[in-house]
Amino acid sequence: MAAKSSKWAPFPHDAKAYAYAGDALKKAWPALHAGDQEPYPDEKRAKALIAAAGKAAKGIAADDLAQQLQEAWRAFHRGDFQAAYEAGEALGPLGASVAVKAVGIHATYLVENEAEQLKRFEQAAKLAEAAIKALPDEANSHYRHAFALGRYSQGLSIAKALKQGIAGKVRAALDATLERSPKHAEAHTALALYHAEIIDKIGAMIGGLTYGAKASEAESHIKTALKLTPESPIAHVEYANVLLLLHGDKKEDAAAAAFEKAGKLKPRDAMEALDAAHANAQIE
Repeated sequence: MAAKSSKWAPFPHDAKAYAYAGDALKKAWPALHAGDQEPYPDEKRAKALIAAAGKAAKGIAADDLAQQLQEAWRAFHRGDFQAAYEAGEALGPLGASVAVKAVGIHATYLVENEAEQLKRFEQAAKLAEAAIKALPDEANSHYRHAFALGRYSQGLSIAKALKQGIAGKVRAALDATLERSPKHAEAHTALALYHAEIIDKIGAMIGGLTYGAKASEAESHIKTALKLTPESPIAHVEYANVLLLLHGDKKEDAAAAAFEKAGKLKPRDAMEALDAAHANAQIE
């Protein structure tokens, strides 16, 4: 992981609209977290996390934890990904959810060096693994692990990831997420990509026999994600990607329309602004 002293690439857009100071964060929370179902970190939630984590909770007081988590998420939403990562990482497993999301989104969009990207996704996966040990009942302990490993395997190449057994770990983590949080739209999106990427890489027959990958499952999961989060740019971006992975040129127009839709949605935070900008870049 980049040392704390080294400066991360800054968020390249205007972040004024994404400040969410004071009570604004709580008010906007349901919309901001429709995709990952992260509970709002108030004092009651902080107490529950401390009780569940036991020794991993490092003797922190609930009101302190609530405040630190709220500040970390504020930093994430306004695009200060380094501050969000560092604040989350300092809290150990209690802050892993925001830390992994911050480093993962930053690495996906704002780190150009592929080796550095891989290093960060690997670090994110380790943080998530520690969270699974300390907080196994939290849906996002498992989802962040799947997200980090999934991004790592995309950077590595899907073929290599299959050989190394990463695909099975991603699938298990996503299944564990949806068992705990059936309306987790980002997990549905990731499962859709899991099925579609394997079919694209090794074909429907071997993909189905070896990894249980099915085109119908990919389509069903992405439709669920779109239904749960119709205003989320990433759901439309990944819908386009699923169409291209499963059908190639035949669905080029439908994919372009999905990218266009994603690019036109009004971002609610820095992550969605990056998702929308990425969507627009696909159709230029």
